Amino acid sequence: MRDPSLRRSLTLFRAFLHEQQDPERCYGLLARDAADQVERYAPLKGAVVADIGGGSGHFTEEFRRRGARSWLFEPDLRELSARGRPPYGAVLADGYLLPLADGAADVCFSSNVLEHVADPRTFLSEMVRVTRPGGLIYLAFTNWLSPWGGHETAPWHYLGAHRARERYRRRTGREAKHTLGVNLFAVHIGPVLRHVRAREDVHILTARSRYAPCFAQTIPRLPGVREVATWNLLLILRRLP
Repeated sequence: MRDPSLRRSLTLFRAFLHEQQDPERCYGLLARDAADQVERYAPLKGAVVADIGGGSGHFTEEFRRRGARSWLFEPDLRELSARGRPPYGAVLADGYLLPLADGAADVCFSSNVLEHVADPRTFLSEMVRVTRPGGLIYLAFTNWLSPWGGHETAPWHYLGAHRARERYRRRTGREAKHTLGVNLFAVHIGPVLRHVRAREDVHILTARSRYAPCFAQTIPRLPGVREVATWNLLLILRRLP
């Protein structure tokens, strides 16, 4: 996969800046972009796709538009109902214990969920379990030390999570959605990469900065630098027999 274009990166970034005001456009663009990335490695038409933690269903809908049999597994009923009602075929389920048989999915997909789970290794192991040998695992997450690691409180999380939340409350008059150690966790690229590389049941097809317009595969190879410069790490893995 070649480095993403500057135009693509700018389009996604502008949409991200207006996520609160126009979530349909933001997540619609992100879903199309993610589906394009998956299709560079495997066709979606006819594939069984497990969308883990996909919120209100933008990714699942895009996969279905491309001919996949996609099912959404989301533990938060509020997220499932964010667009009025849960998407068709959605399942209220925890990513730690998916109601799927071993090897049931051709593609197991997770976008920006890993930073919201307390035990990333167990979450990843469950994704691997439900993916058939030869299938794909798509895992993207926001690393804590990136400029957007604090989510809505970023970049003030660099001064401490509690201070960032207090600033957000003073500025907006409401509590931040995410609390470090409760529904947001400090996930770092180095430990995740070391864990994935040590596994014998997956092979890394790509490890890249998801949105970077250049040097997308080089940045995650640079210890220290990658934790700040990556913003969002994308891993695409092949499930081994």
